[in-house]
Amino acid sequence: MPEFFLRQHYGQAPEQLFSRVGFSGDHNRTISLVQSGAFELGAVNYAVWEAEQAKGNIDESKVRVIWASPEYPDYQWSIRGDVNARFGAGFKEKVQQALLEMTDPALLAAFPRSGFVAASNDDYAPIRDTAVAIGIMDPAR
Repeated sequence: MPEFFLRQHYGQAPEQLFSRVGFSGDHNRTISLVQSGAFELGAVNYAVWEAEQAKGNIDESKVRVIWASPEYPDYQWSIRGDVNARFGAGFKEKVQQALLEMTDPALLAAFPRSGFVAASNDDYAPIRDTAVAIGIMDPAR
């Protein structure tokens, strides 16, 4: 998604905007690489940032937040199209209802989420648009 927002704002791919683009493979590692000076900037999940802050692992004299992305859909849960045939009529709806109505903190902590919301395929347009723009998905899909 960082690529989507860079393309949206600047109209260019990261490789056109920056002299060098890297991928650390891990949000904690990205923070460490920026903090050490090995990376000039990085994109990290806010929950990882806040957890590292709470642990005292961020030296804000060396690294700080310069921009926060707008909200976007993330971490969807999918279910096979044949579940009703396999487990009985209405099974798909029962699973969806169970997730949407989940309020037990211990259960939610296992995900880890504070809750679930219903979503449609259209909600994921920014992710699809990014995948098409960077050539990892066919635009016809």
